[in-house]
Amino acid sequence: MKRKILALLSVVALTGAGRVYAHHSFAATYYVDKTITIEGNLVQFLYRNPHSFVKVDAADDQGKMQTWSIEWGGAGQLSREHVSRDTLKPGDHVLVTGNPGRDPDEHRIRIHTIRGRLMDGNGVASFSDDVWFGSSNFT
Repeated sequence: MKRKILALLSVVALTGAGRVYAHHSFAATYYVDKTITIEGNLVQFLYRNPHSFVKVDAADDQGKMQTWSIEWGGAGQLSREHVSRDTLKPGDHVLVTGNPGRDPDEHRIRIHTIRGRLMDGNGVASFSDDVWFGSSNFT
């Protein structure tokens, strides 16, 4: 009986370990205690799971143009907040605030807010994700 319980506990532990290992810590990739802001033109919006990405051409802290990779919520999370794959388009001028990546050569940001002038004439849109798992509301 003890062997059956031990075997069952081992299976449960190993199954759960795979799920925990699959998720990563944002603190390992981003400085969660720092915030930066960039302004530039949207190059690409990758609307997908588990995380969406916004690619923006903007200057770095030395004034040199870079393509920034900005990590956002997954498609499922964003769709619940009325953000679709067509919400942002190449050419949209955006202002992004978030946590900078730990490797400055990667030009990565974990998004807090994105605000911009949409090229389709719909005016200014603003989205936020202040606690990452929080909401991404229009303002």
